Amino acid sequence: MSDAPPDITRAAQDWLQGHLPALSPVARCGAVLGTEGEVIAASGLGVPIGSRCRIATRTGEIDAEVVGFRERLTLLMADRSLKGLQRGDRVSAVPGGVSVAVGPALLGRVLDAYGAPLDDRPPPASAQLWPLEGVAINPMHRQRLTQPLDVGVRAINGLATLGLGMRTGLFAGSGVGKSTLLGMIARHAQVDCCVVAMIGERGREVREFIDDHLGDALSRSVVVVSAADTPPLARVLGAERAAAIAEAFRAEGRNVLLLVDSLTRLAMAGREIGLSVGEPAATRGYPPSVFARLAGYVERAGMGRAGEGSVTGVYTVLVEGDDHVADPVADTARSVLDGHIVLSRRMSEAGVYPPIDVSMSLSRPMPSLVGADHKAWAMRFRFLWSRLQEKRELVDIGAYAPGRDTVLDEALARAPEMEAFLRQSAQENIPLQQTRALLGKVLG
Repeated sequence: MSDAPPDITRAAQDWLQGHLPALSPVARCGAVLGTEGEVIAASGLGVPIGSRCRIATRTGEIDAEVVGFRERLTLLMADRSLKGLQRGDRVSAVPGGVSVAVGPALLGRVLDAYGAPLDDRPPPASAQLWPLEGVAINPMHRQRLTQPLDVGVRAINGLATLGLGMRTGLFAGSGVGKSTLLGMIARHAQVDCCVVAMIGERGREVREFIDDHLGDALSRSVVVVSAADTPPLARVLGAERAAAIAEAFRAEGRNVLLLVDSLTRLAMAGREIGLSVGEPAATRGYPPSVFARLAGYVERAGMGRAGEGSVTGVYTVLVEGDDHVADPVADTARSVLDGHIVLSRRMSEAGVYPPIDVSMSLSRPMPSLVGADHKAWAMRFRFLWSRLQEKRELVDIGAYAPGRDTVLDEALARAPEMEAFLRQSAQENIPLQQTRALLGKVLG
């Protein structure tokens, strides 16, 4: 075209500008050749990993995602059951990326991993869309964490203060009280809105959490549910949908609380996907891609750019057998999060609620979020409580004589007030300012 006369070149350019937007992309199609477990092998598709596809069966359409390749075959994993699928079914690539509906119309709603309502109400009327995989933010363009977040829980406010835009893990074994504490944070946290991702939860617990723990906070919340009986890809989509909704609210300038229950079940879903496509198993059967997925997912929370809001993430981590050291998911989560709150089964069995293990819990940004007095009181409290727990057995059997350890003597003298500080009913909301005053009084 460079050798053509200028008027012909200009006319061709004008034609392209007028007609290119109206041209449809080339449809990429293939056919189902077979299945292996939940993985579908198809031929004739020239699309990259992560592309969305649609399979036309005699009983309806099945949405799927490209998860890998095997020689000349494309491997897909479906969002739903493969019932009705058969060899030769047509597979069509869905052009463009996947977007999800976002915006204020979602507040007060309960949705599934695909955005369909679960609350027997019409679909949310929202014209706003956001990429499912999110929009990456240059780390140098993120705002810094400077403002503490009041979550209404005295032990957290006083001893492991959270900040707006912080990513925190809630580590505990089964039946210790993660859901109850998560509900307290959702109800009492001083944020503009809340997004709850229930990933791999039992169906019974979904209704109980919304009715008993979330309560009135549902009006300012969006709940995304991907129950335990859904395919692994649906559980991953549910987590990503919740993160996308939170990111969109942050872009509007809101301070968002993202609650994910649980990060462990998200890792398990990633393990099922990875092993299904032939990825080698590493630590405890988890393929390497799972740990990369967790780090990438956690990074979607945090502070936004200048003028934007924040996404404060709280992720529950189910620790198998209360083993906080050898569990690979817990170990990875601690390395990518800004802090961790550990729940103690021993304290729970003793009737202390919330059973937060002060010695093992930590908020890394806390020194820059609170004043010097508050920081000093928290350090002193943790020091005394740790010594008390360390020597508890000696004291209980009467093997300790007062006067041998001045730190332990002080811890024993302050023990009733310290334990009362940690105790709080599930319905009680204790502001950050009140917590500071009481912390100073306990150690005064």
